[in-house]
Amino acid sequence: MDTKDVIQKVQTYIDSVLSGDIVVNNYIKLAIQRHIEDLETGSERGLHFDIESGAKIVIFSTYLKHSKGKWAGTTVELEDWQCALLTILFGWKKANGLRRYKTVYLEIARKNGKTFLAAVVGLYLMVADKEAGAEIYAAATTRDQAKIVFDEATRMVSSSSALKKRITAYRNNLHIAGTATKFVPLGRDSKNLDGLNVHGAIVDELHAHKDSSVWDVLVTATGNRTQPMIFAITTAGFDKESYCYQLREYAISVLEKQRLDDSFFAAIFTLDEEDDWTNEETWVKANPNLGVTVSLDGLQDMAERAKAIQSEARNFKTKHLNMWLSSYFDWIDMVKWEACAQTINESSLVGRECYGGLDLSNTVDLTALVYIFPPIKNETAPIVISRCWIPQGKLDKKGVQDTVLYAQWAKDNHINVIPGEVIDYEFIYEQIRSDSKKFKIKEIGYDNWGSSSVYNTLSKENIEMVAVGQGFKSMSGAMKELERLIISEKIIHNSNPVLTWNMRNVIAETDAAGNIKPNKAKSKNKIDLVVALIMAMNIYVAGSTSAKKESIYNKRGLLSV
Repeated sequence: MDTKDVIQKVQTYIDSVLSGDIVVNNYIKLAIQRHIEDLETGSERGLHFDIESGAKIVIFSTYLKHSKGKWAGTTVELEDWQCALLTILFGWKKANGLRRYKTVYLEIARKNGKTFLAAVVGLYLMVADKEAGAEIYAAATTRDQAKIVFDEATRMVSSSSALKKRITAYRNNLHIAGTATKFVPLGRDSKNLDGLNVHGAIVDELHAHKDSSVWDVLVTATGNRTQPMIFAITTAGFDKESYCYQLREYAISVLEKQRLDDSFFAAIFTLDEEDDWTNEETWVKANPNLGVTVSLDGLQDMAERAKAIQSEARNFKTKHLNMWLSSYFDWIDMVKWEACAQTINESSLVGRECYGGLDLSNTVDLTALVYIFPPIKNETAPIVISRCWIPQGKLDKKGVQDTVLYAQWAKDNHINVIPGEVIDYEFIYEQIRSDSKKFKIKEIGYDNWGSSSVYNTLSKENIEMVAVGQGFKSMSGAMKELERLIISEKIIHNSNPVLTWNMRNVIAETDAAGNIKPNKAKSKNKIDLVVALIMAMNIYVAGSTSAKKESIYNKRGLLSV
């Protein structure tokens, strides 16, 4: 490929965007229009476009080879959109001949080659800028995450005879012998973030950064460089208070000409606000590599699951359609939950195995115990029964929220009332002892935070107690499995109105990786029975003793997404 070929590919993409032959969102249209307008008026601000300089990075990429998938070992040939992005990014110059763009924000859905593109940029900054002692960093929240881009660059070097002559790879370090030029991974957890002299930095998955600390260190460390570049690559996330979202808002303001910043480049591949996410004709807006590195069949399969399962929908929208969502959401479709309700005669469960979840809550409020019975013989769904308690003092407080509900449920024997102002845990222990004589209780999950007495008391009576964490890691897999069973109507519960009320109250929270957990603080009201149910599901799915639990969970993929 030569300069003429690059120019042709860039012009084809620009023309196709402007004519509508290529479907893109409004932000990409604005980015292209910005380029066109700058060609007409940029000289007034001391800017000029050197397309031959811009084409060099595309030509540079042809000396590299793909390292993964069906293209592994083949020479890189960038798609038109990639050629256009890189040529515009590196072709614009200031009056002094130095590069115009210093900050880059690229937001795009998964599997569209952003890691590959970032590695190309990192290597180009390392070897083609003629910058003495160029320091290039692949930066992320952790060093392991940073190594994703770095390792891609390392594989590119190892497969290129031209680059191997110039660049030496040694452990987690690419460098040019006899110079101070290097390319290394850098995480927030790295031992020392001081003393950097950054020429180029690739900041991976910016949405996952809790704050701007890594970004700030990198930007501050560019002070002695003549044309540094900080290149952020990310998919959408869930935290609209994050630094990434703030930078995104800044990028949009630049694209919409609300703010003039000639050093800032932005490309945001996502759906437009008015788009129906279930319409597959819109998916290409977030996936410019649709049909190349992104499979339409794969997206269609995920979309079908997403239409039914809330957590799947959120993951599909953020990771594959690049749509920003709130961290918090209503969890369960209550129509589906109520469709799982049946009258259950506990006497039919006598002698059967079960797994429990115990949420002691606090001593003045709702306490919950839930059992899950695995299906036997011709049964196709596990059975859930629930028990709960409140102190009498809670019912005696007139005018207090939910007192009327509790009183009616107590009258109908859906909730147990314990004498006094606080919960006496001995009543709960006694119920578990009684249950253990009727059912074969395999394990009971409990929150070990401040609950050592639970373990000490019940474990002495040969009841296997398993501590279940309340964070994303422990709750997400079990919660998603429970959601799947409810949506598919493959679980049966005993119609306890307290459990149903709790289920209706649940607000789930999502972390940057797409894990979920119930958020008690944000939920509409009490959710203690649901928390107990999730803990029971946690150990039920494992179906093993606590000693084997970690390996089983990892094997089944239930604790990670």
